[in-house]
Amino acid sequence: MGAIFEDVEIGQEIPRLVKGPITTAHIVRWSAAMENWHRIHFDWHYATQHDGLPDVLVNGSWKQHVMIQLVTDWAGETGWAWKIAFRFRGMNLPGETLTAWGRVTGKEERGRFGVVDLEIGLRNEQGAEGTPGTARVVLPRRGGPPVPYPFDPAVLAG
Repeated sequence: MGAIFEDVEIGQEIPRLVKGPITTAHIVRWSAAMENWHRIHFDWHYATQHDGLPDVLVNGSWKQHVMIQLVTDWAGETGWAWKIAFRFRGMNLPGETLTAWGRVTGKEERGRFGVVDLEIGLRNEQGAEGTPGTARVVLPRRGGPPVPYPFDPAVLAG
């Protein structure tokens, strides 16, 4: 199912998404799937000796995927992850366990639907926030229709 607009409260946390511990094998598989052959993701010697990094790095595109999964899992099949934005502010390394989190910061009724604003992020087990961001989610109202797929923002007008 998914979240219902009337059940959402400002300040409410959405269910977290935990990934890890991340291994070098996870990073290499993601790099291969994305055809991202930058050596900082798989060549330890290059990453540490040439670029001066502490280790190979978790891919930014993987972190992006986790953030989107967090929001879409919460929105469910009847909601829509409308907008998402974040910044890569920190490196993540093999061995870390990463937790995607979100908190409701605003909500408004828009016609037959509700729009919910979220603060989101991705933290390692030490609590270091490496990927802060925001999201905007369209949710169905209790007793109302699911958000149409594909989503057209024009449905919010009426």
